[in-house]
Formats: sequence, structure tokens, C-alpha cells
Amino acid sequence: MNIRVLGCSGAIAAGYKTTAFLLDDDVLIDAGTGVGDLPLDALAAIDHILLSHSHLDHVLGIPLLADAVLRLRVAAGRPPIQVHALPQTLAALRQHIFNGAIWPDFTALPSREAPVLSLHPFQIGDRLDLDGRIIEVLPAIHTVPAVGFAVDGGAEADHAHWVFTGDTGPNPALWRRLAELRLSHLVIETAFSDDEAEVAHVSKHLHPAELGRELQQLAGSVDVRITHIKPGEMEAVMQGVQALNSPHRISALAAGQEMSV
Repeated sequence: MNIRVLGCSGAIAAGYKTTAFLLDDDVLIDAGTGVGDLPLDALAAIDHILLSHSHLDHVLGIPLLADAVLRLRVAAGRPPIQVHALPQTLAALRQHIFNGAIWPDFTALPSREAPVLSLHPFQIGDRLDLDGRIIEVLPAIHTVPAVGFAVDGGAEADHAHWVFTGDTGPNPALWRRLAELRLSHLVIETAFSDDEAEVAHVSKHLHPAELGRELQQLAGSVDVRITHIKPGEMEAVMQGVQALNSPHRISALAAGQEMSV
């Protein structure tokens, strides 16, 4: 299995795209603005979208993707794209996006019997089987109901997991679960620098000092990739991260980067 970073920024600017990962060719993990860099045929190949939470920087690509691929998928007789998320996240999509005012309801287009999108709830702890790929729903602590994901690399990878924390503040339940898993990569957010620690606390994000306290709960030496850094904050955040002297191998995530699971 292969995971490609389509976007990993905490906001937009020239050269910055918000969170989206492509698992193989057909599964999106979050659907931020990075989705828009995929060519149309690649967009039409997506069969599943996993959402960590309802914030716009993680869901913005869904309504635009649905509009772009509707005609191609209908012509090819393809089934609906399955959107998997917490019930609260799906309810937010219905109420605030697919409401006919912000965007048409693509869960009922081109018809209610055969829409381009279908919504599928999950719960924390569920293990989703997406065409043989097992993805566990992990806990996250954010300002809205939120989750992370652990992608099981399968027997050929000795069941090493690629883990994405989603947007989260300090999260004891995450580390308890990760202690039971073998990790290949940990993609963890650090949205703010230490001089914005109060903003990070209020918005339930991490900053370098808090990241250091969180990583102390992770044994061994793991490949850690930092995501969700705000545009213009890369240097300040990574200086703080490198000052942690962590045993883990930490670097900033970049759009276009690929990771094997």
C-alpha cells in the first residue's frame, strides 16, 4: 500500500494545500484543498473518503469532487463514493454543505436511488475493511468530534501501521492504543509555534512543547512526520520541534511525499 500526501498545511497560500492523503488510487483520507491537484481521471477513481472531522480545511474537496466526477461515474455505472465519518461529522455535512444553499445535495444526485455520494457512519474503535485494507478509527480530541486513523500494512508489512492523528490536542487514549500497535509512520499535527501555545490550547491543537510531552508516551524510535503547520510558520514550528531532542526521527511532512505502509 502507498500513501501520497496531497496536502498537509493548516491553511492556504501559494504552494500550500490543506489536509488530504491518497491511499493507493481509490481512498482519500481527509479531503482538503490538496484534492484539487489530482487530474480528473484520478478523481473519478476514488471510491472511499475517510474524514477525521467536519472542519472546512478537511472536507472542502468533497462537494467539488462530487460535482467534477458525477458524469464520469454515472456513465461508467460506478457505485456511489462512500464517505465514512463519525455520525456528527456526517450530520454537519448534511446540514451545512449539502443543503441546497451552500451546495447541491449530492447524496441525492443525479437521483436518490443512485447518488454520486453515500454517507456511512463509523465509531471510534471500528476497524473498516475497504476492499481488503484494514483501517482502524482512533480517538482524537478537538473542538468538534474528531478521529485519527491507523492503516494496517497487512501481513507483507508485518502489520505495521501508518497512523494519522487528525487534528488533536493532548490525547492520552491515542497513546494507550498506539502502545499496542507496530508503527511504520506517525503523522501528527503541530499547528502552532510555542509562542502561540495559548491559541493552540484553546483550539485543541499541538505546539512543539506539547508535542514533546505527547511523544514521551511513545516508546522506541519512530518515523514522525509533522503536519498541519500554518503557512509562514514552518521555521518557527520546526525549530521548536528539533529542540525537543526526541529519540524519534522527526521531520516536516511535504505535499507530494509518498510513504509505504
